[in-house]
Amino acid sequence: MPPLRIIFAGSGEFGVPTLRTLLEAGHDVVRVVTQPDRPAGRGRALTPTPAAAVALEGGLNVVRTADMNKDVLPAADVMVVIAFGQKIAEHQVRHARLGSVNLHASRLPRYRGAAPINWVIINGEPTSGNSVIRLAPRMDAGAVLGQSEVPIGELETAGELHDRLALDGAPLVLRVLEELATGRATETPQDESRATLAPKLSRESATLDWARPAGEVSRRVRGLYPWPGCRVSLCDAEGTAVAMLRLVRARPAPGDGSRWEPGEVMSNGFVQAGDGAGVEILEVQPDGKRPMPLADYRRGHPWQAGLRLRSVE
Repeated sequence: MPPLRIIFAGSGEFGVPTLRTLLEAGHDVVRVVTQPDRPAGRGRALTPTPAAAVALEGGLNVVRTADMNKDVLPAADVMVVIAFGQKIAEHQVRHARLGSVNLHASRLPRYRGAAPINWVIINGEPTSGNSVIRLAPRMDAGAVLGQSEVPIGELETAGELHDRLALDGAPLVLRVLEELATGRATETPQDESRATLAPKLSRESATLDWARPAGEVSRRVRGLYPWPGCRVSLCDAEGTAVAMLRLVRARPAPGDGSRWEPGEVMSNGFVQAGDGAGVEILEVQPDGKRPMPLADYRRGHPWQAGLRLRSVE
């Protein structure tokens, strides 16, 4: 198959492995369309998107725009859209000879929306995967051109699953493009009766209700790390904060009697949940520091029975 002329529309880290794979496969990425540079870091310096950074390294034609629908696109065989962050008008979707495809981090029609990786963990699904679909007027509703299936680790965080799905998606996109170019692609309409949503998250989404079952609390901790992250204040019996932490990894654990209140550290070191079971906090991230196992944190910081964990934004 001769190299394809590709327009790549993407901004976030999720599309970076695919962009690199397209280049390594010898395809001609004629333009990378991405969001404008944004302030980042402590100095708030203007920083290119992850996709733009890779494109600039490779000497590609990069267009930073807040509205790609106003741009004139170059001639191309296909447009690949991944984690772009803009609604693309129909005239742009149809611009390339073979149309436009999108890599979405779920097995559609399940988990349509902005946060499929987070919600698949929060909801306790055993597997996730990727879908390559046609861009459609309705969100994530286009015909499916290819799918993969990826098992979810028992203690995996959303950040870890994100990185694995990003790598998994690259060969899937490559395969679909080859099938499109050679006329072998199969387009399967999505079953609307099976569609579920994965709505956008906010910092408020990371509020933990310790009165909920331990399994549910544990999945929420893992499903919301690294962003927005479940931040907690570790408080003494008088309600005074003794530490601020972001919870990274947790799992259900045995309870320790009925005298503990939800959110209270029990004598076994676990946190009381609402179903009588405990939540074992495995990993934490103190403010301004790297994540660490709770066992390491406890060597120099308070974590004894009677302390309480309270969610903070």
